[in-house]
Amino acid sequence: MSFKKLKSWAKVNLSLNVIKRLPSNHHKIESLITFVQFSDEIKIKSIDETKHKISFSGKFSKGIGTKNTVIKLLNLLEKKKLIKNKKFEIKVTKNIPQKSGMGGGSMNAACILKYLIKKKIVNISAKKANEIAYEVGADVVLGLEKKNSILLKNGKTVRLNNKLNFYVLIVMPKFGCSTKNIFSRVMKFSKPMYFKGNKTFFKINTLVQSKNDLENIVFKKYSKIKSLKHFLSSLPNAVFARMTGSGSAVVAYFKSKKTANNAAKIFKSNYKSYWYVVSKTI
Repeated sequence: MSFKKLKSWAKVNLSLNVIKRLPSNHHKIESLITFVQFSDEIKIKSIDETKHKISFSGKFSKGIGTKNTVIKLLNLLEKKKLIKNKKFEIKVTKNIPQKSGMGGGSMNAACILKYLIKKKIVNISAKKANEIAYEVGADVVLGLEKKNSILLKNGKTVRLNNKLNFYVLIVMPKFGCSTKNIFSRVMKFSKPMYFKGNKTFFKINTLVQSKNDLENIVFKKYSKIKSLKHFLSSLPNAVFARMTGSGSAVVAYFKSKKTANNAAKIFKSNYKSYWYVVSKTI
């Protein structure tokens, strides 16, 4: 059997509001989320073996251990007897940096779960798919649909069919941010803003005025990321710049491919050792 090739798209938080700390030390958040045309590459096929064969390669594969989201998903599906007597070989090429705030690992698990459902290898309802996604990781459910999404404070996700049409310059310093560590430092909380699905949340003026509550925490710990955002915000024709998730990647948004590419040239000449990519919102 030949491999099926899949694309595991990177997610970007356009905004992120931390609403409350829960007794479990997890947090209630709300967020506006989009996806960009930049992805990890996944190859998957059924194999006649007694164990799954999972491997990672690519620039950002270093340090991925046995507790990764792909293995966690497969173990969970087996525990729930949803993939009886089936084993898979899965090869993941990691193009999305780890600890960047783009949900690389979570999107990998979502991508594979979507494929297994589409091919009727796993037969479950949309509600059950969401439940499994949440068990694998908090962000996994976001990747089950490649649409602009609103994550509400109650954990529900509203999907919208609107398009953003932004070109983006995504940049990252030579280090990542630990999500757990950054959230542990949250002391101030925001009032909820998103109560339903509303396309006006994704209008440019609204997005420019939105925020990521984790930025100030990250900036206090890593002044380089603060400087990075300031630099991106000052680039010619940048509509706005914002950190995604808990960092360390920062995204600058542009209205045209030309302005995004020009910004990338300026960035590269000033930050020669930093990773970057130019992409487009989906």
